[in-house]
Amino acid sequence: MNVPPKQSGPSIRAIPDGDTRERLICGDCGFIQYDNPKIVVGAVVLWGDRILMCKRAIEPAYGRWTIPAGYMELGETPEEGAAREAFEEACAKIEIGALIGVYSVPRIGQVQMIYRATMIDGAFAAGTESLETKLCAWDEIPWDEIAFPTVRLALDDWRRTQDHDAVVPNLKRF
Repeated sequence: MNVPPKQSGPSIRAIPDGDTRERLICGDCGFIQYDNPKIVVGAVVLWGDRILMCKRAIEPAYGRWTIPAGYMELGETPEEGAAREAFEEACAKIEIGALIGVYSVPRIGQVQMIYRATMIDGAFAAGTESLETKLCAWDEIPWDEIAFPTVRLALDDWRRTQDHDAVVPNLKRF
């Protein structure tokens, strides 16, 4: 049996022809590995005047509170991803509304897109990535236990724009 030699995979750091950044390149086949930012999608989800919050059952920020959000998957729109994350984390079926903001976090390679949403039927429960879920009035949000800075920003941006029919997305970089 003729077995091809094992390839080493992308292991050489170099700037490919026509590029301006150093990349990992496979010395055997020339494959170029592009490490690009990940897109996080999520939503500030309402039921009446209360906001759906999830207590994380996974790292990072295990045991801290967040809005339903996570990495977008291949083959889905950002809106579909935000709805999927709400179902996975809080067993909530939601209707996506306007985009609240886009948050650029280059130090961890993320772009986060957070939407307004409403629960369709008010049903929710802790999903596999949540220890607990709850509906909070604005003054009941556990502000001292918020998981990530972008969660606080998205909640603040939601509140600042809650009375607007249309939202001009806020692009923030930090």
